[in-house]
Amino acid sequence: MPTTASLIPFEQLKPGDRVKITQRIKVGQKVWTTSVAGTVERTERRRAGLNVKRSFDDTAFSDLIVLRKDGEAGEETTVTMDEWTHVERA
Repeated sequence: MPTTASLIPFEQLKPGDRVKITQRIKVGQKVWTTSVAGTVERTERRRAGLNVKRSFDDTAFSDLIVLRKDGEAGEETTVTMDEWTHVERA
């Protein structure tokens, strides 16, 4: 995992930044990490459509990074941020 000093806050990301994103994934008792590197296309804060009954004015948002992955194909991927997501300069 990257050191705290090398992490980039979501708010500081801008199009054209080359980054490496590492996420922790947990399914049941199994936990692993995955990484992707590429160039930031854009960042978004999307209103989440939670499927639970909540009050009308109780909003939930997700922070997203749209990333152009490294490689010949230049695939685009969307990464949803959570408390285990680490973003660092590539």
